[in-house]
Amino acid sequence: MSWILLTLGVAFGSAIVPLINAEVFLLGLCASQPGLHWLWLGAAVAVGQIAGKLLYFLAARGTIKLPKALHERLHRERPMTPRRVRWELRTKRMRGWIDRLRERCHRHPHWMAGTYGVSSLVGLPPFMATSVLAGVVRMRLATFLTAGLAGRWIRFSLIAASPAVFAGWLHH
Repeated sequence: MSWILLTLGVAFGSAIVPLINAEVFLLGLCASQPGLHWLWLGAAVAVGQIAGKLLYFLAARGTIKLPKALHERLHRERPMTPRRVRWELRTKRMRGWIDRLRERCHRHPHWMAGTYGVSSLVGLPPFMATSVLAGVVRMRLATFLTAGLAGRWIRFSLIAASPAVFAGWLHH
């Protein structure tokens, strides 16, 4: 049970801090602790990952607010340098792209759900990006949780099972 809780914590951390790699942790854990069931480990990682990505989803949706210090840092006035002008132009284009994408997702809600579901399973497009985008386009929370948990559970269960599969191949 303690390994499952540790796995849940690492998965949550990896969802918040992209430098933590849940796949590498899971492979190492399964190789060193072969008695752990791969389905339980896959479920623990899925729940931890979705719990962490839910924070990004809710922040992008506007449901939760950023901490005051971070909010002030993001929105304070800065002097207009040439670099700043280029940044403003890029973000203006990006905001226009996001607005068009949001409108398209409202017209075709299954498109975003499908993209997010595929991302949760294979990691492309990047799962963090699709989690934020799902919040921006106001995907239903139930869809976010269902598609994300299903895809992440399958992905991480397969990863957790892989050391035992390869060990079985080597012994035959």
